[in-house]
Amino acid sequence: MNQLFRRKNYSETDTSTDLARVLGVWDIVFFGIAAIIGAGSFSSLGEAVFRGGPGVILLYLICGFACGFTALCYAEFASRIPTAGSAYTYAYASFGELIAWIIGWALIMEYSFGNIYVAFSWSDYFTSFLHRLGMHIPDYLTCSYTEAKKAFMNGSENKELLNAWQTAPLLGSLKVIFDLPALVINGLITWLCYVGVKESKNFNNSLVILKLAVIVLVILVGFSYINTENWTPISPETGTPSFMPNGFVGVMSAVSGVFFAYIGFDALSVLSEETKDPQKTLPKGMIISLVLCTVIYIALTLVLTGMVDYKKFDGVGDPLSFIFEKGNANVAWMELTVSFIAIVAITTVLLVFQMGQPRIWYAMSRDGLMPKKFQTVHPKYKTPAFATIVTGIVVGIPILFTDKSFILDFTSIGTIFAFVLVCAGVLMLPPKEKIKGRFHLPYINGKFIFPVIIIGGLVFFYFWQPEFFDNLMKWDDPKEGEFRASIFFFILVNLILSIWTFVKNLSLIPLIGLSSCLYLLTGMSHDNWFWFGLWFAIGLVIYFFYGYKNSKLRKI
Repeated sequence: MNQLFRRKNYSETDTSTDLARVLGVWDIVFFGIAAIIGAGSFSSLGEAVFRGGPGVILLYLICGFACGFTALCYAEFASRIPTAGSAYTYAYASFGELIAWIIGWALIMEYSFGNIYVAFSWSDYFTSFLHRLGMHIPDYLTCSYTEAKKAFMNGSENKELLNAWQTAPLLGSLKVIFDLPALVINGLITWLCYVGVKESKNFNNSLVILKLAVIVLVILVGFSYINTENWTPISPETGTPSFMPNGFVGVMSAVSGVFFAYIGFDALSVLSEETKDPQKTLPKGMIISLVLCTVIYIALTLVLTGMVDYKKFDGVGDPLSFIFEKGNANVAWMELTVSFIAIVAITTVLLVFQMGQPRIWYAMSRDGLMPKKFQTVHPKYKTPAFATIVTGIVVGIPILFTDKSFILDFTSIGTIFAFVLVCAGVLMLPPKEKIKGRFHLPYINGKFIFPVIIIGGLVFFYFWQPEFFDNLMKWDDPKEGEFRASIFFFILVNLILSIWTFVKNLSLIPLIGLSSCLYLLTGMSHDNWFWFGLWFAIGLVIYFFYGYKNSKLRKI
């Protein structure tokens, strides 16, 4: 039992590695922008706007706020532990082996499964771009079998999915339906990650510059087409103009799509062993990229919701090109330009995620929790070669049978959970000596401040939304019941944290990060929690049958 929570000690001065250290501060910033500005802005933003209306901007602020404090916690860990592994390594140092394994298993959800969604998004934009050029790939080669079958069985109005099901060739009695562009881009990105981080860096930086230039163009051109009345549409429930037409519950229902726009900044911490002076470079790069991306997201959301009525974004997978279509702004050259750059943008996200997962397995294998083969470093390219190939396979196979909506929710809940443990882990770290040039998380005693924030916040929201609190315990409501139950437990956990903070004088910054991430979990449905629990049950079985027996800590 002691081994389950036995912590691993990492040396702050040991920066030896078999990997190549080639990344500087702005390389990290560019990798951060590459990961964050991609499928979230070019794809899932449309669904988020439809659910939350213009008020979804508040959710971007909440997510940016939560991620900002979480980034500071990642930066603190990165300054102490300059090794690959991200939250997995950090959990090993603060919570022990079992929690480290759980985090490593969660990161597989984030990077590998996240890339499945990103590959689907890339395919959507790629086929849409070809269609605008007059070229067409058969519909049964541009979607997954599951999506096409679900559309047919549920009587969907999506013509492409219905056509895919009806025109697909047969292999025996099985319809041949798979997303060919998604499979091809996954293979190409896997190859690029295999041949070296330096090559990936140069490719990534050039694409990010192009992507940022076009996003600025979208904001500048779109600003001239804004109709301010679209920011206060008529609420279907009250019949009055409202910034949040579907209420705050509607805004929170978009949390998976909005939070997916932010996941990726934490992937930078897996590049510790390929970064020059990681204890200084990584924290700077993570924080700069997160601030820049939050500003960009808010500007984009203002433009989208100002140009087009939020209700038109239902089922729109390419929102940035959609706003320039004939039925909207009717700017043909912008529509084509954005479609092309979206392909570029999403390619950079694929690259960063596909670089992240192999390095998690590399770190876990080095600790004995995964087979030794995952430690294999290519003698020429200096990359975790075997782990990179396995990642390509793990991403590629589910592309054949899964669908986007499931993957989106599945990825987001695993990532937020990892963020929660990183923030909590910082609270358990011992004080460290301040060394000039390294990042140091400022200590602000939360003894009185945090309880005041929590209790004051509850009082404020009670007077702002008294009806919600009056109905807080009515969990059987079909529309708001789940959210009310989640908020109840969120309040309970924060009151416990307030008491603990008052007694232990805990640091304020990680506390706010922890509380913010816990709040984001309130937007998850019971289906999300079910699949999340099932995934971790599988992970625990693997740990106890392999990792527990082969752990290097056990042999010390």
